[in-house]
Amino acid sequence: MPHSPAVEVRGLVKRYDGRAVVDGLDLAAAAGHVTAVLGPNGAGKTTTVECCEGLRSPDAGTVRVLGLDPVADGPALRPRVGVMLQDGGLPTGVRAREMLDHVARMYAHPLDTDVLSERLGLGAFARTTVRRLSGGQRQRLALAVAVVGRPRVVFLDEPSAGMDPQSRLAVWELVRELRDGGVAVILTTHLMEEAEGLADHVVVVDHGTVIAAGSVPELLATEAAPHGDASATLVVHTASDVDPAGLADHLGTGVAVERRSGSSLAVTGTVDPSTVAGVTAWLAARDVLVTRLDLGRRTLEDVFLDLTGRSLR
Repeated sequence: MPHSPAVEVRGLVKRYDGRAVVDGLDLAAAAGHVTAVLGPNGAGKTTTVECCEGLRSPDAGTVRVLGLDPVADGPALRPRVGVMLQDGGLPTGVRAREMLDHVARMYAHPLDTDVLSERLGLGAFARTTVRRLSGGQRQRLALAVAVVGRPRVVFLDEPSAGMDPQSRLAVWELVRELRDGGVAVILTTHLMEEAEGLADHVVVVDHGTVIAAGSVPELLATEAAPHGDASATLVVHTASDVDPAGLADHLGTGVAVERRSGSSLAVTGTVDPSTVAGVTAWLAARDVLVTRLDLGRRTLEDVFLDLTGRSLR
C-alpha cells in the first residue's frame, strides 16, 4: 500500500448502547486500487464505512479521507467523494435521467451524462421514477450518481446487487476503469466472486476489528482453518441430495465435506486421484448419479468462511 493512503482509519471505535460494534479497527485504502471490505452481517464493516463517509462520528480513533476529517471537513470533501448506498439513497419521485442530470449540474466538470447513461444502460428506464425501478436498475442509477462528479474516492455498497449478468459485467468494467484512472474505490459486498474479481486489496472484518488483510493471492495462500488444508476443492454436483457427513466418514481424516447450493457438495483437503475415486465409488454404491465434477483452487469464499465461520448469524 502507498505511504499516503486516500482513506486511512486508525484505532476506530464506535459504540451503540454501550457496545463497541467497531473496536480499534485499522484500515487503509490506496488511490488507484479497489479495496474490498468484507465481513458477515453485524461485523462492523458498514459502520466503519459510514464513519469514512462522514455519516457517523467515531467515538475514538481517527478517520482521514484525502487527508481530511470526513465529519469536520465534510463540505470540502463532498465534491471529491462519491457515495453509492445499497438502497440508492435517492428521492423516489424523480425520474431516473432527471436525477442523474440534476446531480451532474452540481459539479464543475462532470462526466458526460449521455455516455455514462449508455454505459450503464439507463436509457431503458430514463423516464421511470425511482420508486418504480427494480433493485438492479436502482443500483445502476445510484452508481451513475456516485461517479458522475469525477470523485477521487468512491464508496460502493453492494454495487451489483440485484443485477442480471450483463449489467453486472458493465458495472465491473466501470469499477476497473475508475481504479485505472487513479480513483480509490472502497467496495463492500457479500458477493465473493465480485470481491475476488475486482479487489487489489481485501480487508476482512469481524467482531468490530480486522481479522485478515492482503491481496487476493496472499489470502488464498494462507492456511485454512483446522478442518483441513483447503488448497484444493472438489465440487460434486449430483442428481439427488447426499448426506455430507456420510461421505466425510467414508473419505476419512484430512478431508472435509460440506453441502453447497442445490444438490452439490464441496470436498476440501487432500484431493488426489484416490479421493476422486472414493467419492464416485461411494455415490455409485448409493445409486446417486454424478452430473458434474469441478476441481478448482481455493476461492476467496473458502477463505472468508474459514476466517468467519460457517454458521448463520
